[in-house]
Amino acid sequence: MKYLPEPRLANPFDVPQASAREQAYGRQGVLLLNLGTPDAPTPAAIRRYLAEFLSDPRVIELPSWLWKPVLHGAILTRRPARLAPRYASIWMEGGSPLLVYTRRQAQAVQSGLAAKGLDAEVAVGMRYGQPSVQQALQALKDAGCERILCVPLYPQYAASTTATAVDQVARVAAQMRDQPELSFIKRFHLDEGYIGAMASAIRQRWRADGEPERLLLSFHGLPRACIERGDPYYRDCLQTAQALAEALALPAERCVVSFQSRFGPAKWLEPDTEGTLKAWGKSGVASVDVVCPGFTSDCLETLEEIAMEGREAFLQAGGRQFRYLPVMNDAPAWLAALTDLIAGRLAALR
Repeated sequence: MKYLPEPRLANPFDVPQASAREQAYGRQGVLLLNLGTPDAPTPAAIRRYLAEFLSDPRVIELPSWLWKPVLHGAILTRRPARLAPRYASIWMEGGSPLLVYTRRQAQAVQSGLAAKGLDAEVAVGMRYGQPSVQQALQALKDAGCERILCVPLYPQYAASTTATAVDQVARVAAQMRDQPELSFIKRFHLDEGYIGAMASAIRQRWRADGEPERLLLSFHGLPRACIERGDPYYRDCLQTAQALAEALALPAERCVVSFQSRFGPAKWLEPDTEGTLKAWGKSGVASVDVVCPGFTSDCLETLEEIAMEGREAFLQAGGRQFRYLPVMNDAPAWLAALTDLIAGRLAALR
Protein backbone atom coordinates (compact mmCIF):
# COMPACT_ATOMS: atom_id res chain seq x y z
CA MET A 1 0.00 0.00 0.00
CA LYS A 2 1.13 3.56 -0.65
CA TYR A 3 0.09 4.76 2.80
CA LEU A 4 0.41 3.38 6.30
CA PRO A 5 -2.77 1.56 7.34
CA GLU A 6 -5.42 3.52 9.21
CA PRO A 7 -7.54 1.97 11.99
CA ARG A 8 -10.17 -0.46 10.73
CA LEU A 9 -13.71 0.75 11.41
CA ALA A 10 -16.77 -1.49 11.49
CA ASN A 11 -18.55 1.09 9.36
CA PRO A 12 -16.34 3.86 7.99
CA PHE A 13 -19.44 5.88 7.08
CA ASP A 14 -20.67 6.15 10.66
CA VAL A 15 -20.44 9.65 12.18
CA PRO A 16 -19.43 9.46 15.86
CA GLN A 17 -21.28 11.55 18.42
CA ALA A 18 -18.99 14.33 19.65
CA SER A 19 -19.04 18.04 20.27
CA ALA A 20 -18.54 20.31 17.29
CA ARG A 21 -15.12 21.33 18.62
CA GLU A 22 -13.97 17.72 19.09
CA GLN A 23 -15.12 16.86 15.57
CA ALA A 24 -13.29 19.85 14.12
CA TYR A 25 -10.04 19.73 16.06
CA GLY A 26 -9.56 16.39 17.82
CA ARG A 27 -7.27 15.76 20.77
CA GLN A 28 -3.88 17.43 21.16
CA GLY A 29 -0.60 15.52 21.22
CA VAL A 30 2.99 16.45 22.03
CA LEU A 31 5.96 14.80 20.34
CA LEU A 32 9.26 15.29 22.16
CA LEU A 33 12.06 14.81 19.64
CA ASN A 34 15.66 14.03 20.51
CA LEU A 35 18.74 12.88 18.64
CA GLY A 36 18.76 9.18 19.50
CA THR A 37 21.04 6.56 20.94
CA PRO A 38 22.33 3.05 20.34
CA ASP A 39 20.07 0.32 21.74
CA ALA A 40 22.95 -1.09 23.79
CA PRO A 41 26.59 -0.22 24.55
CA THR A 42 27.85 -2.84 22.09
CA PRO A 43 29.80 -2.48 18.83
CA ALA A 44 26.93 -3.96 16.79
CA ALA A 45 24.30 -1.59 18.23
CA ILE A 46 26.62 1.41 17.93
CA ARG A 47 27.38 0.49 14.32
CA ARG A 48 23.66 0.47 13.45
CA TYR A 49 23.17 3.81 15.15
CA LEU A 50 26.18 5.48 13.53
CA ALA A 51 25.24 4.15 10.10
CA GLU A 52 21.86 5.87 10.33
CA PHE A 53 23.14 9.04 12.01
CA LEU A 54 26.12 9.63 9.74
CA SER A 55 24.15 8.83 6.57
CA ASP A 56 21.94 11.87 7.15
CA PRO A 57 22.86 14.58 4.60
CA ARG A 58 21.79 17.19 7.17
CA VAL A 59 24.58 15.92 9.44
CA ILE A 60 27.33 15.28 6.90
CA GLU A 61 27.11 17.83 4.09
CA LEU A 62 29.36 16.00 1.66
CA PRO A 63 28.53 14.37 -1.69
CA SER A 64 27.36 10.79 -1.18
CA TRP A 65 29.96 9.42 -3.57
CA LEU A 66 32.70 10.99 -1.47
CA TRP A 67 31.33 10.28 2.01
CA LYS A 68 29.87 6.75 1.72
CA PRO A 69 33.22 4.95 1.17
CA VAL A 70 34.69 6.73 4.20
CA LEU A 71 31.66 5.96 6.36
CA HIS A 72 31.45 2.28 5.45
CA GLY A 73 35.21 1.93 5.46
CA ALA A 74 37.28 3.37 8.29
CA ILE A 75 34.44 4.74 10.42
CA LEU A 76 31.93 1.89 10.71
CA THR A 77 34.61 -0.79 10.82
CA ARG A 78 36.68 0.79 13.61
CA ARG A 79 34.77 3.43 15.53
CA PRO A 80 31.99 1.26 17.08
CA ALA A 81 34.50 -0.91 18.95
CA ARG A 82 36.29 2.18 20.26
CA LEU A 83 33.01 3.77 21.38
CA ALA A 84 31.57 0.69 23.11
CA PRO A 85 33.50 1.04 26.40
CA ARG A 86 32.74 4.78 26.44
CA TYR A 87 29.01 4.13 26.15
CA ALA A 88 29.25 1.35 28.73
CA SER A 89 30.83 3.77 31.21
CA ILE A 90 27.72 6.01 31.20
CA TRP A 91 24.95 3.43 30.63
CA MET A 92 22.05 3.46 33.07
CA GLU A 93 19.72 0.70 34.20
CA GLY A 94 16.97 1.92 31.87
CA GLY A 95 19.26 2.45 28.89
CA SER A 96 21.30 5.39 27.70
CA PRO A 97 21.04 8.57 29.79
CA LEU A 98 19.64 10.48 26.83
CA LEU A 99 16.74 8.04 26.45
CA VAL A 100 16.14 7.67 30.19
CA TYR A 101 15.97 11.41 30.83
CA THR A 102 13.94 12.18 27.71
CA ARG A 103 11.34 9.64 28.83
CA ARG A 104 11.27 11.20 32.29
CA GLN A 105 10.75 14.60 30.71
CA ALA A 106 7.83 13.22 28.70
CA GLN A 107 6.23 11.75 31.81
CA ALA A 108 6.64 15.01 33.72
CA VAL A 109 5.19 17.07 30.86
CA GLN A 110 2.22 14.68 30.61
CA SER A 111 1.51 15.11 34.33
CA GLY A 112 2.18 18.85 34.27
CA LEU A 113 -0.19 19.47 31.37
CA ALA A 114 -2.92 17.44 33.07
CA ALA A 115 -2.47 19.55 36.22
CA LYS A 116 -3.05 22.64 34.06
CA GLY A 117 -6.26 21.15 32.71
CA LEU A 118 -4.83 20.35 29.27
CA ASP A 119 -5.81 16.97 27.84
CA ALA A 120 -2.74 16.09 25.77
CA GLU A 121 -0.89 12.86 25.08
CA VAL A 122 2.93 13.04 25.16
CA ALA A 123 5.26 10.70 23.25
CA VAL A 124 9.01 10.44 22.65
CA GLY A 125 10.54 10.01 19.19
CA MET A 126 14.23 9.70 18.35
CA ARG A 127 15.56 10.96 15.05
CA TYR A 128 17.92 7.98 14.92
CA GLY A 129 17.24 4.67 16.65
CA GLN A 130 14.36 3.73 18.92
CA PRO A 131 11.67 4.73 19.68
CA SER A 132 11.39 6.03 16.16
CA VAL A 133 9.51 9.11 15.01
CA GLN A 134 7.11 6.82 13.15
CA GLN A 135 6.37 4.81 16.30
CA ALA A 136 5.79 7.98 18.30
CA LEU A 137 3.49 9.61 15.74
CA GLN A 138 1.51 6.39 15.38
CA ALA A 139 1.11 6.15 19.16
CA LEU A 140 -0.24 9.70 19.25
CA LYS A 141 -2.65 8.97 16.41
CA ASP A 142 -3.80 5.81 18.17
CA ALA A 143 -4.50 7.96 21.24
CA GLY A 144 -6.86 10.10 19.17
CA CYS A 145 -4.50 13.06 18.63
CA GLU A 146 -5.33 14.99 15.48
CA ARG A 147 -3.24 18.05 16.42
CA ILE A 148 0.39 17.36 17.33
CA LEU A 149 2.94 19.86 18.63
CA CYS A 150 6.47 18.70 17.75
CA VAL A 151 9.15 19.84 20.19
CA PRO A 152 12.78 19.21 19.15
CA LEU A 153 14.65 19.24 22.47
CA TYR A 154 17.42 21.47 21.13
CA PRO A 155 17.36 24.97 22.66
CA GLN A 156 19.44 26.39 19.80
CA TYR A 157 18.35 25.79 16.20
CA ALA A 158 20.67 23.97 13.81
CA ALA A 159 19.93 22.32 10.49
CA SER A 160 21.77 19.19 11.64
CA THR A 161 19.54 18.77 14.72
CA THR A 162 16.23 20.65 14.62
CA ALA A 163 15.76 20.67 10.85
CA THR A 164 16.47 16.99 10.35
CA ALA A 165 13.96 16.15 13.08
CA VAL A 166 11.34 18.25 11.28
CA ASP A 167 12.29 16.54 8.01
CA GLN A 168 11.69 13.13 9.55
CA VAL A 169 8.30 14.12 10.94
CA ALA A 170 7.33 15.31 7.47
CA ARG A 171 8.54 12.07 5.87
CA VAL A 172 6.45 10.00 8.26
CA ALA A 173 3.40 12.24 7.78
CA ALA A 174 3.80 11.86 4.00
CA GLN A 175 3.08 8.13 4.45
CA MET A 176 -0.24 8.78 6.21
CA ARG A 177 -3.61 8.96 4.52
CA ASP A 178 -5.21 10.78 7.47
CA GLN A 179 -2.50 13.23 8.49
CA PRO A 180 -2.58 15.02 11.85
CA GLU A 181 -2.28 18.78 12.04
CA LEU A 182 1.39 19.47 12.83
CA SER A 183 3.09 22.44 14.45
CA PHE A 184 6.66 22.91 15.64
CA ILE A 185 8.72 24.79 18.20
CA LYS A 186 11.79 25.97 16.31
CA ARG A 187 13.97 27.03 19.25
CA PHE A 188 13.77 28.13 22.88
CA HIS A 189 17.29 29.43 23.43
CA LEU A 190 16.08 32.59 25.20
CA ASP A 191 13.06 31.13 26.99
CA GLU A 192 12.93 32.60 30.49
CA GLY A 193 12.13 29.26 32.10
CA TYR A 194 15.03 27.50 30.35
CA ILE A 195 17.53 30.25 31.24
CA GLY A 196 16.14 30.52 34.77
CA ALA A 197 16.35 26.79 35.42
CA MET A 198 20.02 26.69 34.38
CA ALA A 199 20.90 29.77 36.40
CA SER A 200 19.09 28.42 39.47
CA ALA A 201 20.94 25.08 39.29
CA ILE A 202 24.31 26.83 38.94
CA ARG A 203 23.63 29.22 41.82
CA GLN A 204 22.53 26.32 44.03
CA ARG A 205 25.76 24.47 43.32
CA TRP A 206 27.82 27.57 44.02
CA ARG A 207 26.05 28.25 47.31
CA ALA A 208 26.88 24.72 48.43
CA ASP A 209 30.43 24.34 47.07
CA GLY A 210 31.72 27.81 46.22
CA GLU A 211 32.25 29.61 42.92
CA PRO A 212 35.01 28.70 40.43
CA GLU A 213 37.38 31.14 38.79
CA ARG A 214 35.81 30.46 35.38
CA LEU A 215 32.52 29.14 34.03
CA LEU A 216 32.85 27.45 30.63
CA LEU A 217 29.70 27.14 28.52
CA SER A 218 30.44 24.28 26.14
CA PHE A 219 28.09 23.93 23.15
CA HIS A 220 28.21 21.19 20.56
CA GLY A 221 30.31 22.30 17.63
CA LEU A 222 29.47 22.72 13.95
CA PRO A 223 31.67 23.17 10.89
CA ARG A 224 32.21 26.87 10.20
CA ALA A 225 30.87 26.32 6.68
CA CYS A 226 27.40 25.65 8.10
CA ILE A 227 27.32 29.10 9.67
CA GLU A 228 28.71 30.70 6.54
CA ARG A 229 25.84 29.12 4.56
CA GLY A 230 23.25 30.68 6.85
CA ASP A 231 22.75 28.37 9.84
CA PRO A 232 21.75 30.54 12.86
CA TYR A 233 23.21 28.12 15.42
CA TYR A 234 26.28 30.18 16.37
CA ARG A 235 24.14 33.27 16.97
CA ASP A 236 21.69 31.25 19.05
CA CYS A 237 24.50 29.88 21.22
CA LEU A 238 25.98 33.31 21.92
CA GLN A 239 22.57 34.74 22.75
CA THR A 240 21.95 31.91 25.23
CA ALA A 241 25.37 32.50 26.78
CA GLN A 242 24.74 36.22 27.14
CA ALA A 243 21.35 35.64 28.78
CA LEU A 244 22.80 33.09 31.20
CA ALA A 245 25.75 35.34 32.11
CA GLU A 246 23.33 38.19 32.80
CA ALA A 247 21.14 35.94 34.95
CA LEU A 248 24.23 34.98 36.96
CA ALA A 249 25.62 38.54 36.99
CA LEU A 250 28.95 37.27 35.67
CA PRO A 251 31.45 39.50 33.83
CA ALA A 252 32.54 38.39 30.37
CA GLU A 253 36.02 37.30 31.51
CA ARG A 254 34.52 34.74 33.93
CA CYS A 255 31.90 33.26 31.58
CA VAL A 256 33.34 31.92 28.32
CA VAL A 257 31.78 30.09 25.36
CA SER A 258 33.47 27.12 23.67
CA PHE A 259 32.52 24.36 21.20
CA GLN A 260 33.10 20.63 21.57
CA SER A 261 32.87 17.37 19.59
CA ARG A 262 34.92 18.19 16.52
CA PHE A 263 34.81 15.56 13.79
CA GLY A 264 36.77 15.30 10.56
CA PRO A 265 39.23 17.70 8.92
CA ALA A 266 36.90 20.67 8.33
CA LYS A 267 37.31 23.94 10.24
CA TRP A 268 34.89 23.99 13.16
CA LEU A 269 33.55 26.70 15.43
CA GLU A 270 36.06 28.06 17.92
CA PRO A 271 37.30 28.23 20.57
CA ASP A 272 37.56 24.48 21.07
CA THR A 273 36.47 23.20 24.49
CA GLU A 274 39.40 20.88 25.12
CA GLY A 275 41.91 23.44 23.88
CA THR A 276 40.38 26.10 26.12
CA LEU A 277 40.59 23.86 29.18
CA LYS A 278 44.23 23.01 28.46
CA ALA A 279 45.13 26.66 27.93
CA TRP A 280 43.47 27.66 31.19
CA GLY A 281 45.25 24.92 33.12
CA LYS A 282 48.61 25.98 31.72
CA SER A 283 47.97 29.67 32.41
CA GLY A 284 47.26 29.16 36.12
CA VAL A 285 43.46 29.04 36.24
CA ALA A 286 42.89 26.85 39.27
CA SER A 287 39.19 26.04 39.12
CA VAL A 288 36.55 25.73 36.42
CA ASP A 289 32.93 24.64 36.18
CA VAL A 290 31.64 23.42 32.83
CA VAL A 291 28.00 23.64 31.75
CA CYS A 292 26.56 22.38 28.45
CA PRO A 293 23.54 24.62 27.71
CA GLY A 294 22.83 23.05 24.32
CA PHE A 295 21.86 19.68 25.82
CA THR A 296 18.62 18.97 27.66
CA SER A 297 19.61 15.40 28.60
CA ASP A 298 23.02 14.09 29.55
CA CYS A 299 24.64 11.84 26.96
CA LEU A 300 28.02 10.61 25.74
CA GLU A 301 29.07 14.12 24.72
CA THR A 302 28.52 15.48 28.23
CA LEU A 303 29.17 12.59 30.62
CA GLU A 304 32.18 11.16 28.83
CA GLU A 305 33.62 13.87 26.60
CA ILE A 306 33.28 16.68 29.14
CA ALA A 307 33.00 15.11 32.60
CA MET A 308 35.81 12.60 31.94
CA GLU A 309 38.00 13.74 29.05
CA GLY A 310 37.58 17.44 29.79
CA ARG A 311 38.49 16.89 33.43
CA GLU A 312 41.62 15.00 32.45
CA ALA A 313 42.69 17.69 29.97
CA PHE A 314 42.31 20.49 32.52
CA LEU A 315 43.97 18.72 35.45
CA GLN A 316 46.89 17.40 33.40
CA ALA A 317 47.52 20.92 32.11
CA GLY A 318 47.89 22.22 35.67
CA GLY A 319 44.36 23.03 36.80
CA ARG A 320 43.39 22.00 40.32
CA GLN A 321 39.59 21.79 40.45
CA PHE A 322 37.26 20.72 37.63
CA ARG A 323 33.50 20.33 38.04
CA TYR A 324 31.02 19.25 35.40
CA LEU A 325 27.55 20.54 36.24
CA PRO A 326 24.94 18.13 34.81
CA VAL A 327 22.47 19.47 32.27
CA MET A 328 18.81 19.90 33.21
CA ASN A 329 17.77 16.23 32.81
CA ASP A 330 14.84 15.79 35.21
CA ALA A 331 15.51 18.78 37.48
CA PRO A 332 12.12 20.08 38.75
CA ALA A 333 12.76 23.66 37.60
CA TRP A 334 13.54 22.51 34.06
CA LEU A 335 10.55 20.15 33.93
CA ALA A 336 8.31 23.02 35.03
CA ALA A 337 9.84 25.33 32.41
CA LEU A 338 9.44 22.75 29.64
CA THR A 339 5.83 22.14 30.67
CA ASP A 340 5.10 25.88 30.69
CA LEU A 341 6.70 26.30 27.26
CA ILE A 342 4.58 23.52 25.79
CA ALA A 343 1.40 24.53 27.63
CA GLY A 344 1.69 28.06 26.29
CA ARG A 345 2.04 26.84 22.73
CA LEU A 346 -0.81 24.35 23.08
CA ALA A 347 -3.08 27.05 24.46
CA ALA A 348 -2.28 29.27 21.48
CA LEU A 349 -3.20 26.44 19.12
CA ARG A 350 -6.60 25.68 20.69
